Amino acid sequence: MKKIRCAIYDRVSTEIQATSGLSLDTQKELLTEYAKSHGYEIVGYYADEGLTARKKLQNRKDFQRLLGDIQNDKIDLVLVTKLDRWFRNVRDYHNTQAILEEHHCNWKTILEDYDTSTADGQLKINIMLAVAQNESDRTSERIKVVFEHKKRNGEHLTGAAPYGYITVNKKLVKDPATEHIVNDLFRYYFLTFSKRQTILYITEKYGDAAPTVYQANRILKNETYAGKYQDNLDYCEPYISLKQFETINDISATKIHPTTYQVYLFSQLLICPACGAHLTGYVKKQKLKDGSISLYKRYKCPIKFSKIDHKGKYVCITESVIENYMLEHVYPELQNQLYKIQTTKGKHAKKKDATASIREEMDRLNLMFRKGRISEDAYDTEYDVLEKKLKTEQERNKIVSVDDYAHIREEFSGNWKDIYQKLDDTHKRAFWRRTIKEIRFDENTHKISGFKFLI
Repeated sequence: MKKIRCAIYDRVSTEIQATSGLSLDTQKELLTEYAKSHGYEIVGYYADEGLTARKKLQNRKDFQRLLGDIQNDKIDLVLVTKLDRWFRNVRDYHNTQAILEEHHCNWKTILEDYDTSTADGQLKINIMLAVAQNESDRTSERIKVVFEHKKRNGEHLTGAAPYGYITVNKKLVKDPATEHIVNDLFRYYFLTFSKRQTILYITEKYGDAAPTVYQANRILKNETYAGKYQDNLDYCEPYISLKQFETINDISATKIHPTTYQVYLFSQLLICPACGAHLTGYVKKQKLKDGSISLYKRYKCPIKFSKIDHKGKYVCITESVIENYMLEHVYPELQNQLYKIQTTKGKHAKKKDATASIREEMDRLNLMFRKGRISEDAYDTEYDVLEKKLKTEQERNKIVSVDDYAHIREEFSGNWKDIYQKLDDTHKRAFWRRTIKEIRFDENTHKISGFKFLI
């Protein structure tokens, strides 16, 4: 009679479990004794230490090795001590069970009455998982209600307070010891519009008192510093305005990193007419007739050879051409935009706003993910789509006023051209990032077709 090929899987998530009688060694000893007493052939031991059963399966290395051997038809039965050593996530259970069934592999718990090798065992598992899912959903709803209440009250929910804040009576307030550093960080960023330069500046100036590189990046990404947490716009005392936070986000979303450090005046502003990517800068070398080498900056699409057809639409343009165009056209276009606003004031047709329905769809997606109804990859993909829809809808419904152009008008007032020409490249770049959102090209002529102000 052919022996049943058995795999032994054990897992422990915390030191507490290791000292409460279910350490890896204890589980292995119990499982080995059970396998031998039943005449099973042990073909392998698989163990994951320090990992909770709710962690992603791909993070459980020996679990993945076990699945690989099952898919190679090396195993007939998997032995575990208890169900929670095996699964706590309903979705993962059903996904893994499908693999096991495809390769005629069963599993069995030796300290609990679960056994997939019998019809009664499978029925019991399905009933218990249904109960567990119901309890998980109810717990999720209770936690959600508690968190929503705390969020509305402006209470700090989890973890240590962000750099620049301390927790007082469960709420975030500015930390007197580091407040000046955070203020200086934002001040410098809005001078240069460069995270890299800002972090270097803060680290050099404040030494050990400065935030770490990770913390500095978090400061520039975290909406808390604008006093916002999700839908609560008055969550805590802000360091910057929401408008400033949105500006940082817009610039960060277009961030590109050239292989060699050069200051490119328009590196985050130029849009490829073929694929919508941001053009990247590079230095072009040209040998002149007298034998000398001329260096000048140009821009091109970084994904020219992607699946998207760039034929006839490929833009490659010199920086000085863009600069001259902008210096000539930016002020007249500003006056044109202001004239349009003033002449159409009060004549805007009421638009159908789908913002609320998109937010409801995002809430529904969040709930499905918390309940384990969809995978993380599916959640990320769909959430990104909804986030883009929401942003597009908000921009479409935004009614722009003359006041929205106040900072732009200030930049282009007086003898602004003379002042601009005296700036170095770093400050010229900051000037364009403060005022321009994007510059577009005609796909046929490859010439600049227009630009948008950063309002």
